[in-house]
Amino acid sequence: MNIFCAIFVAQFCYTNGAKPNFILMLMDDMGWGDLGVFGEPNKETPYLDQMAAEGMLFPDFYSANPLCSPSRAALLTGRLPIRNGFYTTNGHARNAYTPQNIVGGIPDEEILLPELLQKAGYKSKLVGKWHLGHQAKYLPLKHGFDEWFGAPNCHFGPYDNVHTPNIPVYRNEEMAGRYYQDFKIEKNGESNLTQLYTKEAVEFITRMHNKSKPFFLYWAVDATHEPLYASKPFLGTSNRGLYGDVVRELDSAVGKILASLRSLKIDNNTLVFFSSDNGGATYAKQHGGSNGPFLCGKETTFEGGMREPTIAWWPGHIKKGQVSHQVGSLMDLYTTFVDFAEVAMPTDRVIDGISLRASLLNNTNVQRPLFYYRGNQIMAVRKGSYKAHLWTWTNSIEEFKKGTNFCPGQDIAGVTTHNQTDHTSKPLLFHIGRDPGEKYPISPNTPEYKKEMPLLMKEIQNHMVLLVPATPQLNMCDEGVMNWAPAGCNKGPNKCYKGPPSKPYNCTWPH
Repeated sequence: MNIFCAIFVAQFCYTNGAKPNFILMLMDDMGWGDLGVFGEPNKETPYLDQMAAEGMLFPDFYSANPLCSPSRAALLTGRLPIRNGFYTTNGHARNAYTPQNIVGGIPDEEILLPELLQKAGYKSKLVGKWHLGHQAKYLPLKHGFDEWFGAPNCHFGPYDNVHTPNIPVYRNEEMAGRYYQDFKIEKNGESNLTQLYTKEAVEFITRMHNKSKPFFLYWAVDATHEPLYASKPFLGTSNRGLYGDVVRELDSAVGKILASLRSLKIDNNTLVFFSSDNGGATYAKQHGGSNGPFLCGKETTFEGGMREPTIAWWPGHIKKGQVSHQVGSLMDLYTTFVDFAEVAMPTDRVIDGISLRASLLNNTNVQRPLFYYRGNQIMAVRKGSYKAHLWTWTNSIEEFKKGTNFCPGQDIAGVTTHNQTDHTSKPLLFHIGRDPGEKYPISPNTPEYKKEMPLLMKEIQNHMVLLVPATPQLNMCDEGVMNWAPAGCNKGPNKCYKGPPSKPYNCTWPH
């Protein structure tokens, strides 16, 4: 190590001058309160708790959307879904995603994180769920990833392959089988998928190290999304039931991946982030995650829908046991990884993510606004400890009466509304440091409201000036484009199925 590195090792020196590796562990529907380090009372996540003790905890970290596909599109583009097309105009403020009958997907004009990292010699692999479109032109290897083992959609099923095909699992460009047929998920929740995804991760890390290649591993496992699954050794082991079994297995898998980095002696050259794509699915009851003290959950723009359990780990660079109160976003990982890889950012578009370099290395904070979108509508904005709601909505009273409750046990008059309620003439204001559950709106008659609200509204105005919505990708559905005959379906034991003729129609999004 030279004198410069000896003095500034905590700032920017890597092993033998190599570029840092990046690992993003993205959970699916995991809540802020699911980890012991965030207060889960059963304390069943020892490896993640240890990761936090050795790294940096981000209690104020957010997804860019309260639903899976738009959140993932924002993460990989560094841009809000309204800018990258992952929203719908079929209804006002409606959440939309990519079920297997969706026609759209990630547009070619979007520059994904692995495409930028390729310029610096990185090899990138996705392990797990893609969820940015399942037609061939939208798949990961068309958008910068070098390898993929996982599925284009959620693991819903089983289906009959007559009215609806089972979801394929891909090995790179071609399917390797289908969920439930070849990759089993039993009715009791038993499945070895997390074990397979962990093995894939460790193998990729080892192979890239042996080739002296910098790498980006996007480990997007989905076991905490219904239907829940865990392997036999973990079933029945948690005080939290099946959901807890799943979390325990994912925690164990994180431990194995970090142990592989230590074993290869590349832990001090690998920046690892752990987070989730949106809040816990409160409507799933005991099969959903915990959002801790926050209001509501997945699908909503209250804190429980978008605040994520986030940890950064980088031995030798991030000091142990730190807590960062930087207001962060999954979109920031795009900018942060590109920054550390020393790749030029695109200059022909707005990038919403900021680099977290200073937060990670020096634990300093940057004041920035955070925007909460639901579909085509900006619902709220946060800056500092203040959050203003321009619109509130949980879900329709019709869906609520059918049993879909996004805010169980949290009925707050005038806040958890079942009608889309427009507050833009007098937005609701909360101090989410004093009131993380968004229970007590600050009166508009107070000096505090009169001081803070104009500042938040100015942030909205500045944002709208630069906003050019992209063409919405989540408007059209068509049963003819489902996973009937993916590439490779005619090879080995795989099967192709015959679907109906193409008949596009406007998708219906109830929430």
